[in-house]
Order: sequence, then C-alpha cells, then structure tokens
Amino acid sequence: MKIKPNESQVENLRDQALVNLEQGAVTQGYSANLDEVLYYLNEALATELVCVLRYRSHHFLARGVHAKGIAQEFLTHAGEELAHADMIAARIVQLGGDPNFSPEGLNARSHVEFASARSLVDMIRENLIAERVAIDSYRDLIQYLADDDPTTSRMLKEILATEESHADELADWLDDFPNSKLSELIVN
Repeated sequence: MKIKPNESQVENLRDQALVNLEQGAVTQGYSANLDEVLYYLNEALATELVCVLRYRSHHFLARGVHAKGIAQEFLTHAGEELAHADMIAARIVQLGGDPNFSPEGLNARSHVEFASARSLVDMIRENLIAERVAIDSYRDLIQYLADDDPTTSRMLKEILATEESHADELADWLDDFPNSKLSELIVN
C-alpha cells in the first residue's frame, strides 16, 4: 500500500524544488558525486566514440570471402555505439555538464584502444576485446552509482545489454574461423 505524502511533505518538496532552479534535473535529492559522475560519463563517451571509429574503419577495411556480412555488422555496431554516445552526451548535458567531443585526448579518455587490424579475424578479436573492456567499465560504473543516480544507472544498464550482445556475437564469429584458415582472411 502506497503512503500518500501529507500536505507538509508536499510543501517541503515544492520549497526544495525552488532552490537552484537553473540546475534542472539535479535536485537536492541527487546523492551522487556530480563532478565524478560527469568525469566518468565523459570517459564513457570517449570509449563509445573510439568504438564507433574502430567499427567504421573495420567496416571499410574488411576483405575476403567471409567479410561482406561481417563488415555490414561492423557498420551496424558502429551505429549502435554512436547511439550510446548520444545517450551519454544527452545525460551529461541533463546533469549540467559539457560532453567532451574533442578529438584531442580522445584515446587518453577512452577505456578502449583504437587498434588497427590486418585480418578479418584480428578485426573481430580487437572489437571483442573492446566490448569486453566496455562491459566491465559499465558494470563498475553501475556499481559505483548504486542507488545514487538511478537514471544514469538505468541508461548504463541498457547500454551494457547491447555491449554484451555485441561481445556474444563477436565471440560466435571467432568460432567460425579455425586457425588453419587465418591466411585466407588477410586484409590487403
């Protein structure tokens, strides 16, 4: 049974809402360390942007008999990573921060690397490594937030689910390429 707030509690909420109106969604009830959350979200943004660039690069560089379908999936993954970056950037703004899209220092802010790859198998492997790093990074951030920022936590859980799906798909692709066929998968 839900307990209805009494009139004085409602008045108190109204009074609190009037304080610092310019902070928008960040009310007095926001209990996370805002500066740290914005820092970590900008790291996540950089991570997603590096993933977009790596997937798009691999989309264009993939060659070989098995490459067409996988290259198209790389492009699909790039689009999903870009959607994650957009979600994170929007949340940073909602929290009163500035999303850092600057290419300067992008690799340093990112948790993943932009690794070049010469074969389709190496491309799959590099993307799988990045997805696994992102998965653990998001899990850590979700645990850090706990109940202090449920909106950001819910967004990160949604992103995490997609990253896990990407990792599962990439791992399946690696199973399709026995080591004896690696020489056929070299990118020119």
